[in-house]
Amino acid sequence: MGDRHFFFAGGGTGGHIYPAVAVAEQIVRMDPTAEIHFFCSTRNIDRHILGQTAFKYTALPARGFSVRPKGLIEFAKLFLASYRIAAEALDASLATGRASYEMRPATEKGHAHYTAGFTQQGTVVIGGGGFVSAPVCLAAHNRRVPIALLNIDMVPGRANKIVARWADDVFVQFQETGQYFARRKKQVHVFGCPLRERFSHPQPEEAKKQLGLDARKKILLVTGASSGAENINNAVCSLLPKLDSFMDDWQIVHLAGHNNYDKVRDCYNDARIEHKVLSYYDNMADLLAAANLVIGRSGAVSVAEYAAAGVPSICMPYPHHKDRQQYLNAGKLVEIGAAVIVDDVPNEDERAHWLWEELEKLMQDEKARQVMAEGCRIAANRQADLRIAEKLLKMADGE
Repeated sequence: MGDRHFFFAGGGTGGHIYPAVAVAEQIVRMDPTAEIHFFCSTRNIDRHILGQTAFKYTALPARGFSVRPKGLIEFAKLFLASYRIAAEALDASLATGRASYEMRPATEKGHAHYTAGFTQQGTVVIGGGGFVSAPVCLAAHNRRVPIALLNIDMVPGRANKIVARWADDVFVQFQETGQYFARRKKQVHVFGCPLRERFSHPQPEEAKKQLGLDARKKILLVTGASSGAENINNAVCSLLPKLDSFMDDWQIVHLAGHNNYDKVRDCYNDARIEHKVLSYYDNMADLLAAANLVIGRSGAVSVAEYAAAGVPSICMPYPHHKDRQQYLNAGKLVEIGAAVIVDDVPNEDERAHWLWEELEKLMQDEKARQVMAEGCRIAANRQADLRIAEKLLKMADGE
């Protein structure tokens, strides 16, 4: 058993887990003796992703916050249960760790003085977002365990805003995100979005071979991220008769999401354009590298993956976030000419109309796609996992 213990807390979506997994993998490459443990949600996506890694994980019963009396009571009960599970794991880790004592400045009635304090060494908790991160980070805070916050979205979510008050360091993807932590005077590091190692050396031919794709044809990839996106599915399905006009040169890979797979598969029954409909695909590094154009959401991890893969994108941001964070994420790609945005408007016919306007142009214009691919290379950042891992290892050593 190693001297360094890292607890990652977050889940509920791939966007909360994949960056954490990328960092964890980098930590193990740098220190093979490091102990890694994930606290995640009970959702199937968490189990699916973490089940393919070598890392231990514990699903916590925590649920999202609710203002309704019954929901609030349930939230509090499950928060406490999750806190206790995390606290037990941290206590076991700290029993083999060490503490560092220091003198900390404090004031009392206007007079400066110093008080003795201590920080646990050898153990670090990393909050990755989502409702399961708060109870774990609170347990760490109460034990003086160093806490890092991994905030990939442009605008921090509710859980990360709570955890930020306890965090020692905050890692962000976008420069603009730092303003949300400025009031708390945290150490904010703009390192980018950590991506899995495969994105550094993708093998697009592997994806083509595995999916039985035609090597002579270009690939239009349709994806709704880890959970699927029904509105994107419906828009593309309604355009299949028009997409048949590209059947000589293009093929479609459509990731429909587990809940919508049967419906989307049936939509393609009469499509003449070659296609592969899947509920989900694990090795997105290879598939995105193989794609010539992607239609998808613009979550923080998704836009980072589009850029790393060098694939032009038509971003259809999720429209129901109050802070419009997916619009902001996509905007960073639009600024450098790597993407276009199509609004996910409520009217299905209108949504399909605007998507076709952009899609038809880009499928016809190879030069435009090449320019967008060049823009991706400007935005790509493949060192985030390494830089964050280096910092976390130092945190574990009390530096």
